Amino acid sequence: MAGLVTLSRYVLQRERDVEGATGDFTLLLSHLALAMKVVSREVARAGLLDAVLGKTGDTNVQGEQVAKLDVLANDLLIEVLSDLPMVAAIASEEEEHIRHTRAGRLTGKYLICFDPLDGSSNIDVNVTIGTIFSIRRRETVGVEATPEDFLRPGTEQVAAGYCVYGSSTMLVFTTGQGVVGFTLDPQVGEFILSHPEIRIPDSCTAWSANVGNARHWLPGTLAFQETVTSGEGRYKRTSLRYVGTLVADFHRNLLQGGVFFYPGDRKSPRGKLRLLYEAHPLAFVAEQAGGKATDGTRRIMEIAGDGLHTRVPLILGNSHEVELFDRFTAADRP
Repeated sequence: MAGLVTLSRYVLQRERDVEGATGDFTLLLSHLALAMKVVSREVARAGLLDAVLGKTGDTNVQGEQVAKLDVLANDLLIEVLSDLPMVAAIASEEEEHIRHTRAGRLTGKYLICFDPLDGSSNIDVNVTIGTIFSIRRRETVGVEATPEDFLRPGTEQVAAGYCVYGSSTMLVFTTGQGVVGFTLDPQVGEFILSHPEIRIPDSCTAWSANVGNARHWLPGTLAFQETVTSGEGRYKRTSLRYVGTLVADFHRNLLQGGVFFYPGDRKSPRGKLRLLYEAHPLAFVAEQAGGKATDGTRRIMEIAGDGLHTRVPLILGNSHEVELFDRFTAADRP
């Protein structure tokens, strides 16, 4: 690469691509990146520090056990964002209610949603985890944001992405002008542009699903699984790859080609994954990389939540497999 392109330099150069953006947008992304650098550092030290390993003993609004690193990541992101004047309010998967920021609660023009630590059940066994975020512009400025301001279709996002903490730390995001990836150079302390134009391959090298739930799947989902495991035609070299961390499974499929599905089933008809914190942002990335995301019927980006913690089925990946899944499951729909 002729010269290193840092995240700040890249965003400054392309800020004009974000409608209505000013230097505020660069500052916002830079602060998100800072928080993710700190989380990356703590993840790397997790095996050495009791303070960030294990459970707190509490449960979150989702009814799930809270990991210590969940709390650290959540508190860190809120703290980093709360003093930014361009951010009005924050919604986190870990919190029941929205948080108004200190600096921008009345005048901030952006709303932030995030899953602070996706795959937190994998923390204690040293398996890849990540952070997912979504940025959207609010329509009314001058008053405090309300939960209803967040319950808008995913098409209104102005940026979204994720940071995956694995063998290296990589930040992937879109501002609606394609998808780019930055890898953290720990020696320099900067995210460096490493994947300037990510496009999801048309091939299907992997399918990702929690087959432990297969006993609850509806006939269409089982038929789709049988097809992608047939070893025939397009699927001669397709294999099951499931980490159990959404960002890790999606990241692999984004770079190598594949499909992730967590459908509605007999156990969870409305699905399990959260619309605001997981489905919307990853659907935005998938579409900008040439893929698709649906709930088996509807385009995820067009769905508006009925609450801050709305759950949806999620089928996510290259277009061919997402469309095929929807066709297979059409007969399952009520």
